[in-house]
Amino acid sequence: MSFNREFNENPKHFMVLDAIARGMKKVSSIANVTKLSKDEVKLIVNDLRTQKLINVNEKKGFFGNKKIELYMTDTGSRILETKKEELFNKAQRLQQIYQTGDRGQMQSMMNDNRSWMPMMLFSGIMSMVMFGSMMAFMGMAMNPAESAQTEGQVDESGATGSEDAGAASDSGGASDTGDTGGFSDMGASGGMDSGGFDSF
Repeated sequence: MSFNREFNENPKHFMVLDAIARGMKKVSSIANVTKLSKDEVKLIVNDLRTQKLINVNEKKGFFGNKKIELYMTDTGSRILETKKEELFNKAQRLQQIYQTGDRGQMQSMMNDNRSWMPMMLFSGIMSMVMFGSMMAFMGMAMNPAESAQTEGQVDESGATGSEDAGAASDSGGASDTGDTGGFSDMGASGGMDSGGFDSF
């Protein structure tokens, strides 16, 4: 399905999915941690819901107000982990090229994966320090989306590379969701097919 292929190539959808996986249940919280606008997050949430990657739970709040909470489905979780594994491998490759000092190869790979850099930074797959070093090495400036993510890492955690700091401060209890695990245990998810979403 063409929509699935488009989704697989849309970093913002994965950032929203990752935020929900960390315990973000409200559009405002997701917008805050991803640095996306609320309107954009709402559109993405509708897409994710259509694809059955998240569930939307409507509750009645005080004074009869509707309270909407977002939850990850098993399918959404699998797709997110598959994409994160793919991005982790790309980040490792970028780091290896950086260490060899091959500027041309580095430039080529960075250009091919530039749209995914905000997602890599947001999810902690690549640290702000490493990304900044790579950009300096190539004499390139960060784009606004990358800058927003690097600022977020410092503002929300007081340190670099902390992937769950923003979630803990905004979700009102994300730490007890059981779904906030770091990316360092990626090997445990081995065997997943990252060849797309043709099964949907």
